[in-house]
Amino acid sequence: MMRLDKFIANNGYGSRKEVHKLIRQNSVSVNGEIADKPSVHIDIKKDKVCVNGEEVLYTEFVYLMMNKPPGFVSATFDKFDRTVLEIVSEEDKILGPYPIGRLDKDTVGLLIISNDGDMCHRVLSPKRHVEKKYFVRVDGCLNDSFIGIFNDGVVLEDGVKCKSAKLKILKVHNDGSECELILTEGKFHQIKRMFETFGFLVTYLKRIEFGGLKLDESLKEGEYRHLTVEEINLLKMV
Repeated sequence: MMRLDKFIANNGYGSRKEVHKLIRQNSVSVNGEIADKPSVHIDIKKDKVCVNGEEVLYTEFVYLMMNKPPGFVSATFDKFDRTVLEIVSEEDKILGPYPIGRLDKDTVGLLIISNDGDMCHRVLSPKRHVEKKYFVRVDGCLNDSFIGIFNDGVVLEDGVKCKSAKLKILKVHNDGSECELILTEGKFHQIKRMFETFGFLVTYLKRIEFGGLKLDESLKEGEYRHLTVEEINLLKMV
């Protein structure tokens, strides 16, 4: 069972607030009867829900965008740490979603949570070179020479060479530097290790874009929402 407003929002008809407006306008029906209560619970596999006469079809997939907070691990279960799925409501966990890719425990920002295995495989495939953009703060002073170094591929302290990365320096001040970094791969603690190669400590790391999908800046850390149809299609085109 699921709340009516949740079911409609899950299927790309807008935010909860927008769905409530549709219900107030008598645009929503359940089994042929006009629905006037967003909180009514429906059987998502049996009840027929229509919006403006168009049936809302049950979907087997769920797509969530989370602004991941620090202190949570990108996993479905962990013996020692809290997981991002603990933030997700029981209703949204019905279809068994999981994090698409990983963000380090203290990294914040854009995290996609879904149960679409094909989409997951596609966006994480190394062959597709999907771009991931991060906002980074480091404790040292960056200069333009690092742009070329990152573009050529940083060689980590263990000798492993990273793929070409795009570095954009935003601000340099006495306490450190702020920059944006675009990667097409995801080695273990990669960004931290890249800057450590030059003696810099990453003091803040936030993913702001994934495969062209941008973090909704209205989401506070620890909040999430369902992807719109347009956003889902954007990921499917990767």
